[in-house]
Amino acid sequence: MTASQEYQPLPERKEGANFYTADYRVRTGDIDQEMRVRLDAVARYLQDIANDNIAALPFYETDPFWIIRRTVIDVLEPITWPSDFTAERWCSALSTRWTNMRVRINAVSETNRFNSEMRPNGHIETEAFWINMTESGLPARISDLAMETLEPMTDEHRLKWKAMNPGKAPAAADVDLPDREHVLRITDFDPFKHLNNAAYFEAVEDELVDHPDLIAKPHRAVIEYLRAIQPGMQVTIRRQRIGDTLLMWVMTPDDAGNLQVAASVSVTLIPE
Repeated sequence: MTASQEYQPLPERKEGANFYTADYRVRTGDIDQEMRVRLDAVARYLQDIANDNIAALPFYETDPFWIIRRTVIDVLEPITWPSDFTAERWCSALSTRWTNMRVRINAVSETNRFNSEMRPNGHIETEAFWINMTESGLPARISDLAMETLEPMTDEHRLKWKAMNPGKAPAAADVDLPDREHVLRITDFDPFKHLNNAAYFEAVEDELVDHPDLIAKPHRAVIEYLRAIQPGMQVTIRRQRIGDTLLMWVMTPDDAGNLQVAASVSVTLIPE
């Protein structure tokens, strides 16, 4: 078993490209005991700006349904509480049925009576692989109107899927850490009975408690979604630490009771 791919910085925005911007504020429900904004909170921010962005786009009526296949989060400088932050969103690559959407988050740190120590301003870069869907849940061709809107943002118009994480889990006997159960709540699911993207990262945060070195420095978190998780499913987490990388496989049983990977995760230090 090998770790995830070699680190490559996320692509910069094309010069002169249009982008969507919105301002938000960090809330206490977003942070851990060290005042750091958690990965699940970042996932919620990405969901919020995606919803806000698509509502403001001209193709809102023609292409309203999208699902995420992968999310990449580069925490270059942690966002802390209290902070205000600005999120910028644009298309960094696309094909006829899917896009890479970049979001840049820059936070301005503040102090208050609970956190009086001034901290660096936060900086997080993200990219998500989004698939255009029909209302019935099938991949769909992006409309001409959406293509006309997104194409000028990027010069990459032949985006192809390439996995960044090991999608196949090792056998339980081949890893040092024992499998553990992760309990889901009904509040983790959206109206379409999909497990919320942030809920996956809650499981990651549970694991990172035992790997504080991975979030003490700039780090990249990558999650790739492979199978749907529905309400009532039992979730098993398999994990392996390889050097500066934590690998996780979120697993659910198939009809025969065999564990299948629903999502693969990597958290790794970004090279200095």
